[in-house]
Amino acid sequence: MFIKTVRLSRKKAVLIILAVAVLLMAIVLIAGSDGADGTEAYRLKLIGGVKTHEDRVRFLEELGWIVEKEPIEEKSILIPKEFSNVYAEYNELQKQQGYDLSQYCGLEVMLYIYRVANYPNATGEVLACLYVYNNQVIGGDIHSTALDGFMHGLK
Repeated sequence: MFIKTVRLSRKKAVLIILAVAVLLMAIVLIAGSDGADGTEAYRLKLIGGVKTHEDRVRFLEELGWIVEKEPIEEKSILIPKEFSNVYAEYNELQKQQGYDLSQYCGLEVMLYIYRVANYPNATGEVLACLYVYNNQVIGGDIHSTALDGFMHGLK
């Protein structure tokens, strides 16, 4: 058995206790804070928990979407350094849901596309797109592939 004694002054002991208290408060605030939508998806977005297909499917399910377990497509894409009008308009959609692709200009990000199975009254195929950088969702949308289709945010 190994025993080690440590001599602490009152000042050092108080500093250690304060540091531990601050750390615990930070953990409680982060773990206990619900996002605007109060979902696990929001927490996953914050902590970067979308490392696997299962994580991304869970993220989408927490937003109410039932998707296939594997993406129909995954690819690396380059966010342009300067946005065209179309990209700027798409980024406005992203900003409305709390994302901003302009922070990733010039970077390669992963795009994962999943089939949505539970979109109400959909004509044609409905897809969920997730843009992921360093295991964090940085944007996404739900859209229809029909000629008279639609596109909106993930919620």
